[in-house]
Amino acid sequence: MTTTDMPRPVDADRGRAVSKKRPRGAATSGLRQAVSATTLLWLLACLYGLPVLWFVLSSLKPASDLFSYPLTLVPHNPTLSGFKAAWDSANFSQYFINTTIVCVITTILTVGVSCCTGYALAKYDNKWLKVFFLCILATTMLPSEVMLAPEFLVVRDLGLYNSFAGIILPAVLTATGCFMFRQFFLTVPDELVEAARIDGARELSIFLRIMVPLSRPIMLTLAILSFQWRWNDYIWPLLMLNDPNKFTVQIGIQSIVGAQNINWSVLLGASVISMIPLIAVFLVFQRYVMGADINAGLKD
Repeated sequence: MTTTDMPRPVDADRGRAVSKKRPRGAATSGLRQAVSATTLLWLLACLYGLPVLWFVLSSLKPASDLFSYPLTLVPHNPTLSGFKAAWDSANFSQYFINTTIVCVITTILTVGVSCCTGYALAKYDNKWLKVFFLCILATTMLPSEVMLAPEFLVVRDLGLYNSFAGIILPAVLTATGCFMFRQFFLTVPDELVEAARIDGARELSIFLRIMVPLSRPIMLTLAILSFQWRWNDYIWPLLMLNDPNKFTVQIGIQSIVGAQNINWSVLLGASVISMIPLIAVFLVFQRYVMGADINAGLKD
């Protein structure tokens, strides 16, 4: 009589039970990791957000309560006197107009030039383009203070001193923008470009109709960063401008600071006012950046 090792029904049921329990453990582990990551993000958000919250709430305090002991986060008698005094003490409306003109023009030119440069560096094989890319990256290895003197001499000799053009033109080409676009265009398959060329599309048409729409997330990201850089720029406009009617917001805020004493209530109010456009720009464009599909139009 021969016997064979046949699986018993009980053993099969146990195997199915074990197999059903494993996904639960995996789901629990994944949930635990998600909770820990979420908790870490909330801690980082509180760590970075607390100084900003303190800064904004302090702008609502009267000058006499800013340094009262013990320090308090929430103002006991909130007031907008600091904002009103800041707006009245400086020509903020003109400063906002000047800064908006500089930021908008510089951002448009920066995005356009960086997009063209990044596409050429990514899709054209030429040794001189590689050398040019290395030269662009080399500018990030030098402190900005080292570049101020030669840039100032060049702009002054071109007759652009004390003009918006002297602020805008040196800031158009950025190594960060070129690098962002180059790295993005490297991820676009070359077959897509070759297929367009086979169909008879010209180089300019390929760039404008295929590459530019695909790079919209990078364009919006760089636009936000460029607008922020130019809005917060202080040193370069301070060197280039001597006409008070052409001052930017950051120079206007600095003019509020006195030589002997500082009215902190007015200074905090002016600083909060200068933050409003940056917050507005980010809130308007961040949904386009977050919701954009970088791989749109591409197939595996």
